[in-house]
Amino acid sequence: MRAGLPLAAVLLTVVACQSPPAEATADASGVVTWAASADRMADGVAGRSYRLVVHTSVGGTDTRIRLSNAFGDRPMTFDSVYAGIQKQGAELRSGSNRRLAFGGKRTVTVPARRDRVERPAARQAAAATNLVVSLHSPDAGGPATGHWMAMQSSYATQGDHTAEEGGAAWTVPTGSWFYLDAVSVRARAGTGAVAALGDSITDGWQSTTDLNRRWPDYLARRLQRSDTAVKGVANEGISGNKVLADGPGESALNRLERDVLSQPGVRTVFLFQGVNDIKAHTGVTADDLIEGYREIIDRAHAARQVRRRRDRRPLQGLARMGPGR
Repeated sequence: MRAGLPLAAVLLTVVACQSPPAEATADASGVVTWAASADRMADGVAGRSYRLVVHTSVGGTDTRIRLSNAFGDRPMTFDSVYAGIQKQGAELRSGSNRRLAFGGKRTVTVPARRDRVERPAARQAAAATNLVVSLHSPDAGGPATGHWMAMQSSYATQGDHTAEEGGAAWTVPTGSWFYLDAVSVRARAGTGAVAALGDSITDGWQSTTDLNRRWPDYLARRLQRSDTAVKGVANEGISGNKVLADGPGESALNRLERDVLSQPGVRTVFLFQGVNDIKAHTGVTADDLIEGYREIIDRAHAARQVRRRRDRRPLQGLARMGPGR
């Protein structure tokens, strides 16, 4: 850092606008309602199931989940995936748990280092609701992909219990999300979203588990009450993350496309990080950080232009949730 430069000048929150046409946002690919940045986790366990609790921001229809094997070193198969609504703990509301089918099939394989697989589920998701995605993989192994500091209780078990609405089988609590990194919905035409790209402050460090008290959660509640078309919020914070260098997680520069620019309906990017670059004592200067900020802003603006030019096109590889189990 240059001598005499105030710390606040480096830690300034940067706001980068990415405003695609409202009609393209709503009609082409929906709006992100929940997200968590993907990172490398410990090795996956074959035959394990996860029941992952996530809190929606904007409500809508045609709920879509995004499965990630971004840090895997081998293809990974999911042979049973369900989505329901939380009642309490690992227990779901009666009748809410529905199987997801991928291109008419119940099984989907995600190649190694693939960022995502998007599949719609024909169901409604209300705003500010605990959506529960249950998934099982018979062949998980090697590095798992997930989000370590969820500040949300989810659950695991051995064997396939994804179809069960009861919570008795889900005996292993976990404070992390595995393999699921985004949920989107088809909202009212013109609805947009905000993506918050940051470190532990954004991720929710020291907020209260299960109460959705991260600052992006407060933003989501405020947007729901406000007279604005921007209703979705994607929390793309990683505790300890840096703008310029990897670890923990890929740097903001390296994960910008996957975590932010690829999310449907994003109109605004809040960039709120830089303190970890300074704390690392790697010789990073204010000029280095400013250049990093400028690159993120330029890429966000470029993505806006691409979206404006892109023709509407139908979603491919749709997966729909059937009427029952």
